[in-house]
Amino acid sequence: MADPIVTVLLPVYNCERYLADAIESILSQSYSDFEFIIIDDGSTDRSSEVIAGFGDQRIKVFQHENRGLAATLNRGIELATGKYIARQDQDDLSYPERLAHQVEFMEAHHDCVLLGTWAQIMEIDRVVNRFHHHPPEDAELRYLMLFNNPFVHSSVMLRRSALAQVGGYSTDPDRQPPEDFELWSRLARVGGIANLGEVLLAYREIPGSMSRVGPSPFRHRLITICSENLAVSSGLSADDPDIRTIAALTHGGAEEVSARPDFSRIQSILLAAIQPSATEPLAESLRQDALARVQAMKGAWMVRSSPAYELLQTAGPFRNLAKRIWRLAQRFRGPR
Repeated sequence: MADPIVTVLLPVYNCERYLADAIESILSQSYSDFEFIIIDDGSTDRSSEVIAGFGDQRIKVFQHENRGLAATLNRGIELATGKYIARQDQDDLSYPERLAHQVEFMEAHHDCVLLGTWAQIMEIDRVVNRFHHHPPEDAELRYLMLFNNPFVHSSVMLRRSALAQVGGYSTDPDRQPPEDFELWSRLARVGGIANLGEVLLAYREIPGSMSRVGPSPFRHRLITICSENLAVSSGLSADDPDIRTIAALTHGGAEEVSARPDFSRIQSILLAAIQPSATEPLAESLRQDALARVQAMKGAWMVRSSPAYELLQTAGPFRNLAKRIWRLAQRFRGPR
Protein backbone atom coordinates (compact mmCIF):
# COMPACT_ATOMS: atom_id res chain seq x y z
CA MET A 1 0.00 0.00 0.00
CA ALA A 2 1.12 3.56 -0.72
CA ASP A 3 2.29 5.68 2.17
CA PRO A 4 -0.37 7.97 3.64
CA ILE A 5 -0.31 11.69 2.90
CA VAL A 6 -0.48 12.61 6.61
CA THR A 7 0.99 11.20 9.81
CA VAL A 8 -0.88 12.38 12.89
CA LEU A 9 1.48 12.32 15.86
CA LEU A 10 0.09 12.09 19.40
CA PRO A 11 2.48 11.79 22.39
CA VAL A 12 0.84 10.62 25.61
CA TYR A 13 1.86 10.95 29.23
CA ASN A 14 -0.65 10.34 32.06
CA CYS A 15 -3.76 11.79 30.43
CA GLU A 16 -6.46 9.16 30.90
CA ARG A 17 -9.12 11.81 31.61
CA TYR A 18 -8.96 13.56 28.21
CA LEU A 19 -7.21 11.08 25.95
CA ALA A 20 -10.21 9.25 24.49
CA ASP A 21 -11.78 12.48 23.23
CA ALA A 22 -8.49 13.60 21.68
CA ILE A 23 -8.12 10.30 19.81
CA GLU A 24 -11.75 10.31 18.70
CA SER A 25 -11.36 13.84 17.30
CA ILE A 26 -8.71 12.52 14.89
CA LEU A 27 -10.59 9.38 13.93
CA SER A 28 -13.62 11.59 13.12
CA GLN A 29 -11.75 13.71 10.57
CA SER A 30 -13.41 14.18 7.17
CA TYR A 31 -9.97 13.57 5.63
CA SER A 32 -9.02 9.91 5.91
CA ASP A 33 -5.64 9.38 4.21
CA PHE A 34 -3.55 9.33 7.37
CA GLU A 35 -1.73 7.08 9.77
CA PHE A 36 -2.15 7.82 13.47
CA ILE A 37 0.98 7.28 15.56
CA ILE A 38 0.34 7.29 19.31
CA ILE A 39 3.38 7.03 21.59
CA ASP A 40 2.93 6.33 25.29
CA ASP A 41 5.84 8.08 27.00
CA GLY A 42 5.94 5.86 30.09
CA SER A 43 2.50 6.68 31.49
CA THR A 44 1.70 5.34 34.96
CA ASP A 45 -2.07 5.91 34.83
CA ARG A 46 -4.69 4.16 32.64
CA SER A 47 -3.63 5.90 29.42
CA SER A 48 -2.45 2.64 27.82
CA GLU A 49 -5.85 1.05 28.51
CA VAL A 50 -7.62 3.99 26.91
CA ILE A 51 -5.47 3.66 23.79
CA ALA A 52 -6.06 -0.09 23.63
CA GLY A 53 -9.81 0.55 23.53
CA PHE A 54 -9.58 1.83 19.95
CA GLY A 55 -9.45 -0.67 17.10
CA ASP A 56 -9.03 1.62 14.10
CA GLN A 57 -6.43 0.17 11.70
CA ARG A 58 -4.89 3.59 11.10
CA ILE A 59 -3.66 3.66 14.71
CA LYS A 60 -0.09 2.55 15.38
CA VAL A 61 0.78 2.36 19.08
CA PHE A 62 4.28 2.54 20.52
CA GLN A 63 5.51 2.64 24.10
CA HIS A 64 8.78 3.47 25.79
CA GLU A 65 10.09 4.51 29.17
CA ASN A 66 9.63 8.18 29.94
CA ARG A 67 11.85 10.34 27.72
CA GLY A 68 10.03 13.67 27.75
CA LEU A 69 8.03 15.44 25.07
CA ALA A 70 10.78 16.47 22.64
CA ALA A 71 12.43 13.04 22.50
CA THR A 72 9.04 11.34 22.12
CA LEU A 73 8.08 13.63 19.25
CA ASN A 74 11.39 12.92 17.54
CA ARG A 75 10.74 9.19 17.76
CA GLY A 76 7.35 9.77 16.17
CA ILE A 77 8.95 11.76 13.35
CA GLU A 78 11.38 8.88 12.73
CA LEU A 79 8.47 6.42 12.56
CA ALA A 80 6.32 8.62 10.32
CA THR A 81 5.79 7.80 6.66
CA GLY A 82 3.46 10.68 5.74
CA LYS A 83 4.41 13.62 3.55
CA TYR A 84 3.03 15.87 6.29
CA ILE A 85 3.08 15.49 10.06
CA ALA A 86 0.10 16.83 11.99
CA ARG A 87 0.50 17.36 15.72
CA GLN A 88 -2.24 16.44 18.16
CA ASP A 89 -1.98 17.01 21.90
CA GLN A 90 -3.42 14.49 24.33
CA ASP A 91 -5.94 16.92 25.86
CA ASP A 92 -6.97 19.01 22.82
CA LEU A 93 -9.63 18.39 20.17
CA SER A 94 -9.25 18.70 16.40
CA TYR A 95 -12.41 19.77 14.60
CA PRO A 96 -13.57 17.49 11.74
CA GLU A 97 -12.33 19.60 8.82
CA ARG A 98 -8.88 20.36 10.27
CA LEU A 99 -6.74 17.89 8.30
CA ALA A 100 -8.67 18.41 5.06
CA HIS A 101 -8.16 22.17 5.11
CA GLN A 102 -4.51 21.94 6.10
CA VAL A 103 -3.66 19.38 3.41
CA GLU A 104 -5.41 21.52 0.81
CA PHE A 105 -3.31 24.53 1.80
CA MET A 106 -0.02 22.62 1.94
CA GLU A 107 -0.61 21.04 -1.47
CA ALA A 108 -1.24 24.51 -2.93
CA HIS A 109 1.76 26.15 -1.21
CA HIS A 110 4.81 23.96 -1.79
CA ASP A 111 7.13 26.38 0.01
CA CYS A 112 5.16 26.19 3.26
CA VAL A 113 6.86 24.09 5.94
CA LEU A 114 4.77 25.08 9.00
CA LEU A 115 1.01 25.61 9.03
CA GLY A 116 -1.06 26.29 12.14
CA THR A 117 -4.71 27.13 12.67
CA TRP A 118 -6.82 29.29 14.93
CA ALA A 119 -8.06 27.65 18.11
CA GLN A 120 -10.93 28.06 20.56
CA ILE A 121 -10.02 27.83 24.23
CA MET A 122 -11.42 25.35 26.71
CA GLU A 123 -11.04 26.17 30.39
CA ILE A 124 -10.57 22.61 31.65
CA ASP A 125 -13.86 21.06 30.40
CA ARG A 126 -15.73 24.20 29.33
CA VAL A 127 -15.49 25.73 25.86
CA VAL A 128 -15.44 29.52 26.31
CA ASN A 129 -15.65 32.55 24.05
CA ARG A 130 -11.88 33.03 23.90
CA PHE A 131 -9.65 32.26 20.94
CA HIS A 132 -6.09 32.07 19.68
CA HIS A 133 -6.40 34.19 16.53
CA HIS A 134 -2.78 34.28 15.42
CA PRO A 135 -2.04 36.13 12.16
CA PRO A 136 -2.15 34.10 8.92
CA GLU A 137 0.46 35.93 6.80
CA ASP A 138 4.11 34.93 6.49
CA ALA A 139 5.46 38.49 6.83
CA GLU A 140 3.59 39.25 10.04
CA LEU A 141 4.39 35.85 11.53
CA ARG A 142 8.11 36.32 10.90
CA TYR A 143 7.97 39.70 12.63
CA LEU A 144 6.05 38.30 15.62
CA MET A 145 8.47 35.38 15.95
CA LEU A 146 11.13 37.91 16.92
CA PHE A 147 9.26 38.16 20.21
CA ASN A 148 7.15 35.08 20.83
CA ASN A 149 5.41 31.99 19.45
CA PRO A 150 2.47 32.77 17.13
CA PHE A 151 1.44 29.13 16.64
CA VAL A 152 -0.68 26.70 18.66
CA HIS A 153 1.51 23.60 18.87
CA SER A 154 -1.38 21.14 18.77
CA SER A 155 -2.74 22.74 15.58
CA VAL A 156 0.31 22.58 13.35
CA MET A 157 0.98 20.57 10.22
CA LEU A 158 4.66 20.24 9.25
CA ARG A 159 6.38 19.23 6.03
CA ARG A 160 8.35 16.10 6.93
CA SER A 161 11.15 16.86 4.45
CA ALA A 162 11.74 20.21 6.19
CA LEU A 163 11.84 18.51 9.59
CA ALA A 164 14.55 16.21 8.27
CA GLN A 165 16.44 19.26 6.99
CA VAL A 166 16.49 21.10 10.35
CA GLY A 167 16.82 18.03 12.56
CA GLY A 168 13.51 17.81 14.44
CA TYR A 169 12.89 18.95 18.00
CA SER A 170 15.84 19.92 20.17
CA THR A 171 16.41 17.71 23.21
CA ASP A 172 19.05 20.06 24.63
CA PRO A 173 17.81 20.92 28.16
CA ASP A 174 19.16 24.44 27.68
CA ARG A 175 16.79 24.95 24.71
CA GLN A 176 13.55 23.26 25.74
CA PRO A 177 10.93 23.89 26.70
CA PRO A 178 9.75 25.79 24.67
CA GLU A 179 10.50 22.94 22.26
CA ASP A 180 7.80 24.11 19.82
CA PHE A 181 8.97 27.74 19.46
CA GLU A 182 12.56 26.56 19.20
CA LEU A 183 11.69 24.28 16.28
CA TRP A 184 9.43 26.82 14.53
CA SER A 185 12.30 29.32 14.63
CA ARG A 186 14.57 26.93 12.74
CA LEU A 187 11.86 25.85 10.30
CA ALA A 188 11.09 29.46 9.40
CA ARG A 189 14.66 29.79 8.10
CA VAL A 190 14.14 27.10 5.45
CA GLY A 191 10.59 27.73 4.17
CA GLY A 192 7.28 29.53 4.38
CA ILE A 193 5.07 29.72 7.47
CA ALA A 194 1.35 30.40 7.80
CA ASN A 195 -1.78 30.03 9.93
CA LEU A 196 -5.20 29.18 8.57
CA GLY A 197 -7.67 31.85 9.62
CA GLU A 198 -10.16 29.21 10.74
CA VAL A 199 -10.94 27.77 14.18
CA LEU A 200 -10.02 24.12 13.67
CA LEU A 201 -8.90 23.15 17.19
CA ALA A 202 -10.14 23.31 20.77
CA TYR A 203 -7.17 24.14 22.98
CA ARG A 204 -7.51 23.09 26.61
CA GLU A 205 -6.13 25.38 29.32
CA ILE A 206 -5.30 23.67 32.60
CA PRO A 207 -4.25 25.66 35.70
CA GLY A 208 -0.60 25.57 36.71
CA SER A 209 1.13 27.63 34.03
CA MET A 210 4.55 29.08 34.80
CA SER A 211 4.73 32.56 36.33
CA ARG A 212 6.25 35.29 34.17
CA VAL A 213 7.40 37.34 37.19
CA GLY A 214 10.86 36.85 38.71
CA PRO A 215 13.76 34.66 37.50
CA SER A 216 12.74 31.68 35.37
CA PRO A 217 14.74 29.05 33.44
CA PHE A 218 11.90 28.94 30.89
CA ARG A 219 12.12 32.70 30.40
CA HIS A 220 15.89 32.53 30.02
CA ARG A 221 15.52 29.96 27.22
CA LEU A 222 12.79 32.05 25.60
CA ILE A 223 15.07 35.09 25.65
CA THR A 224 17.85 33.05 24.02
CA ILE A 225 15.58 31.87 21.18
CA CYS A 226 14.22 35.37 20.60
CA SER A 227 17.76 36.74 20.52
CA GLU A 228 18.66 34.21 17.82
CA ASN A 229 15.63 35.16 15.74
CA LEU A 230 16.44 38.86 16.08
CA ALA A 231 20.04 38.14 15.09
CA VAL A 232 18.99 36.26 11.94
CA SER A 233 16.62 39.08 10.98
CA SER A 234 19.14 41.87 11.57
CA GLY A 235 22.38 40.20 10.52
CA LEU A 236 23.81 40.90 13.97
CA SER A 237 25.13 38.53 16.62
CA ALA A 238 22.75 36.96 19.12
CA ASP A 239 25.15 38.25 21.78
CA ASP A 240 24.83 41.85 20.59
CA PRO A 241 23.82 43.80 23.74
CA ASP A 242 20.86 45.53 22.09
CA ILE A 243 19.61 42.28 20.54
CA ARG A 244 19.72 40.65 23.97
CA THR A 245 18.06 43.70 25.53
CA ILE A 246 15.09 43.53 23.13
CA ALA A 247 14.51 39.87 23.99
CA ALA A 248 15.04 40.36 27.73
CA LEU A 249 12.78 43.40 28.13
CA THR A 250 10.10 41.80 25.95
CA HIS A 251 9.87 38.89 28.38
CA GLY A 252 10.26 40.65 31.71
CA GLY A 253 13.89 39.61 32.07
CA ALA A 254 15.25 43.06 32.85
CA GLU A 255 17.64 41.51 35.36
CA GLU A 256 19.64 40.30 32.33
CA VAL A 257 20.23 43.88 31.16
CA SER A 258 23.26 45.38 32.88
CA ALA A 259 23.85 48.65 30.97
CA ARG A 260 21.48 51.37 29.84
CA PRO A 261 20.02 50.28 26.45
CA ASP A 262 20.51 52.27 23.26
CA PHE A 263 16.82 52.71 22.49
CA SER A 264 17.50 54.59 19.26
CA ARG A 265 19.46 51.62 17.90
CA ILE A 266 16.85 49.20 19.23
CA GLN A 267 14.17 51.08 17.31
CA SER A 268 16.24 50.89 14.12
CA ILE A 269 16.71 47.13 14.58
CA LEU A 270 12.99 46.51 15.00
CA LEU A 271 11.96 48.72 12.08
CA ALA A 272 14.50 46.99 9.84
CA ALA A 273 13.08 43.60 10.88
CA ILE A 274 9.77 44.27 9.11
CA GLN A 275 9.70 41.99 6.07
CA PRO A 276 9.94 43.68 2.65
CA SER A 277 7.05 41.42 1.58
CA ALA A 278 4.74 43.15 4.08
CA THR A 279 2.40 45.28 1.98
CA GLU A 280 0.39 48.25 3.19
CA PRO A 281 -1.47 48.51 5.52
CA LEU A 282 0.34 45.60 7.22
CA ALA A 283 3.74 47.29 6.97
CA GLU A 284 2.41 50.41 8.68
CA SER A 285 0.72 48.31 11.38
CA LEU A 286 3.99 46.51 12.09
CA ARG A 287 5.84 49.82 12.16
CA GLN A 288 3.46 51.13 14.81
CA ASP A 289 3.87 47.87 16.74
CA ALA A 290 7.67 48.26 16.68
CA LEU A 291 7.45 51.83 17.98
CA ALA A 292 5.03 50.75 20.73
CA ARG A 293 7.39 47.95 21.77
CA VAL A 294 10.25 50.41 22.11
CA GLN A 295 8.13 52.59 24.39
CA ALA A 296 7.20 49.53 26.47
CA MET A 297 10.88 48.61 26.76
CA LYS A 298 11.67 52.10 27.97
CA GLY A 299 9.01 51.70 30.65
CA ALA A 300 10.35 48.30 31.66
CA TRP A 301 13.86 49.75 31.91
CA MET A 302 12.60 52.60 34.13
CA VAL A 303 11.08 50.04 36.49
CA ARG A 304 14.32 48.03 36.38
CA SER A 305 16.17 51.14 37.58
CA SER A 306 13.74 51.81 40.43
CA PRO A 307 13.62 50.39 44.00
CA ALA A 308 10.31 48.69 43.15
CA TYR A 309 12.12 46.22 40.89
CA GLU A 310 14.24 44.90 43.72
CA LEU A 311 11.05 44.03 45.61
CA LEU A 312 10.12 41.67 42.79
CA GLN A 313 12.95 39.42 43.90
CA THR A 314 11.83 39.35 47.56
CA ALA A 315 9.20 37.42 49.48
CA GLY A 316 6.39 38.83 51.58
CA PRO A 317 3.59 41.40 51.12
CA PHE A 318 5.77 43.97 49.32
CA ARG A 319 6.28 41.60 46.43
CA ASN A 320 2.60 41.70 45.44
CA LEU A 321 2.73 45.49 45.30
CA ALA A 322 5.89 45.34 43.22
CA LYS A 323 4.22 42.91 40.79
CA ARG A 324 1.39 45.36 40.27
CA ILE A 325 3.84 48.16 39.55
CA TRP A 326 5.77 45.92 37.15
CA ARG A 327 2.66 44.90 35.23
CA LEU A 328 1.45 48.48 35.06
CA ALA A 329 4.74 49.50 33.45
CA GLN A 330 4.35 46.74 30.85
CA ARG A 331 0.65 47.08 30.03
CA PHE A 332 1.33 49.40 27.09
CA ARG A 333 3.66 47.03 25.26
CA GLY A 334 2.63 46.16 21.73
CA PRO A 335 0.53 43.09 20.77
CA ARG A 336 2.24 39.76 21.51
